[in-house]
Amino acid sequence: MSAYRDGDKVVVMLPSRLSKAEEEQWIATILQRLADRERRRRPSDADLETRAHELNRRYLGGRAVPASVRWVENQRTRWGSCTPDDGTIRLSTRLRGMPSWVVDYVLVHELAHLLVPGHGADFWELVGHYPKADRARGYLEGVAAAAHLPMSEESDEDDGLRHGVAG
Repeated sequence: MSAYRDGDKVVVMLPSRLSKAEEEQWIATILQRLADRERRRRPSDADLETRAHELNRRYLGGRAVPASVRWVENQRTRWGSCTPDDGTIRLSTRLRGMPSWVVDYVLVHELAHLLVPGHGADFWELVGHYPKADRARGYLEGVAAAAHLPMSEESDEDDGLRHGVAG
């Protein structure tokens, strides 16, 4: 049994031996699973803000409290940005559909900027509390390379999230 999207339609494949009632039950179950998976991969602004608060609590001791967290479409050269003065965090909609651990990394990165504006050692120590930080950075570097996005001319400490390089 499986399901996939084909444009605006969902195609569900079931064994022919199922009764009509079993088919209906499985279709409902599969459609719910698909919807749940899509919701996880394409969270709303509210979902994103809730996730940011959870990540803040888990990895930053609850010290980085954002005023708002939202998706934006106007970031073509950044994965995310943070304005520490007003506590706003914005993530590029290009992250939608990427694995949740990558989105979580970008959130942790931007949350850390609420505590430390630059990319110094103290900043990277905070980001390093997220266990998949290195893996997510590598993933984003691969996406940037595959899309022929500009790579950083700055120091190795700049991963392109805040300064608009590779993201």
